[in-house]
Amino acid sequence: MTTATLHAPAISCGHCVAAIKRAVGKLPGVANVDGDPATKRVTVSYDASAVSLEQISSAMAEEGYPVAS
Repeated sequence: MTTATLHAPAISCGHCVAAIKRAVGKLPGVANVDGDPATKRVTVSYDASAVSLEQISSAMAEEGYPVAS
């Protein structure tokens, strides 16, 4: 399992976190998704052989929460 912490400045509330969990959680290989609106961070645990960080970032962007570098 790989764990990545992503910065998503558009996160502002629990609804945002729920939308990200729903979108990213349905990707194959994603084991856990957690978000914190206060820090604007999303932590994802995933199987890197099943899903890429780019796919995770893309799923977040499609929900309206693009990942910042």
